[in-house]
Amino acid sequence: MNHIAPNPVTSFRPESISPCIDPSAFVHSLAAVIGDVTVGAEVFVAPGASLRADEGSPFFFGARCNVQDGVIAHALETHGEHFEQNTFEVEGKRYAIFVGKQVSLAHQCQLHGPVVVEDDAFIGMQAFLFRSRVGRGCVVEPGARLIGVTVAPGRYVSAGMVVATQEAADALGVIDETYPLRALNAGVVEVNTELARAYKNRDS
Repeated sequence: MNHIAPNPVTSFRPESISPCIDPSAFVHSLAAVIGDVTVGAEVFVAPGASLRADEGSPFFFGARCNVQDGVIAHALETHGEHFEQNTFEVEGKRYAIFVGKQVSLAHQCQLHGPVVVEDDAFIGMQAFLFRSRVGRGCVVEPGARLIGVTVAPGRYVSAGMVVATQEAADALGVIDETYPLRALNAGVVEVNTELARAYKNRDS
């Protein structure tokens, strides 16, 4: 099977839809992009990443985001009666997984939809997100777990922390000039955008 492919037809996903990938994006041949997945401009999808919209969909990955090695994106069923409960609304449209512009999804993190990650956020290595929304400019440090919560813009989640109540999410630290990882995402985006361009040029 091609590594970029439509989803199979099933009882819970009765329509086969092919991914929509911007010509300037790079998807490595050892990554998988399946089903109703939109990949925006200059996105870098690294080896071993799996963006698999064969159960829940649609997925969206905004311009200049990076999906690093071993990242998994999958979602709960969204067909029929499940559509509202297993999706989030973003700008008038509902998604199983929505990743905004200039977002970094670091090695082996997992997004199990419904999930929204807004622009300029960093999701750290082996972090896990489920039924959660992460606000613009947030940092989710490595190994953190977010389950059923909304994280306000400009907050950070400490490494290994489990956030499973909205009360805990509301008490998260605010990113300010003293936070050591405040500029991390900008650098990661810059590096991975250049990698996307370089791989595209090499393979053209």
